Amino acid sequence: MELRVRREAWEGMWRDARAQAPREAVGLLVGRGVAEEAWPLPNASDRPQAHYRAEPLALLTALRRADELGLEVLALYHSHPAGAPLPSAADEAEASWRVPYVILGLPEGQARAFLLPQGDEVKIRVEP
Repeated sequence: MELRVRREAWEGMWRDARAQAPREAVGLLVGRGVAEEAWPLPNASDRPQAHYRAEPLALLTALRRADELGLEVLALYHSHPAGAPLPSAADEAEASWRVPYVILGLPEGQARAFLLPQGDEVKIRVEP
């Protein structure tokens, strides 16, 4: 499996992650076969420096908007402001979406994607 991401969406995801630090950022990658846009969502976790939880109403609103625009949710993303781009135990335990989870490791400036909870890595291809 491969996750294709347009450069603009890739850069938007990274901008969000850096702007939210030291809190974890969270958002959706949406598009038609290729992720065309990054849609940041508020992190409603009570421990936002080490955990993410998309604010439920904002998530529902984003899902409705995607449906209205004929877009698919192709991935979820979140950041690890002080850690590596690897799934944490909480990331694996709370995973329920059947799309890749992109994790942005801010210290390394690297991103990796995984199907969770099984942990299979998904290749990311950034396109113009």
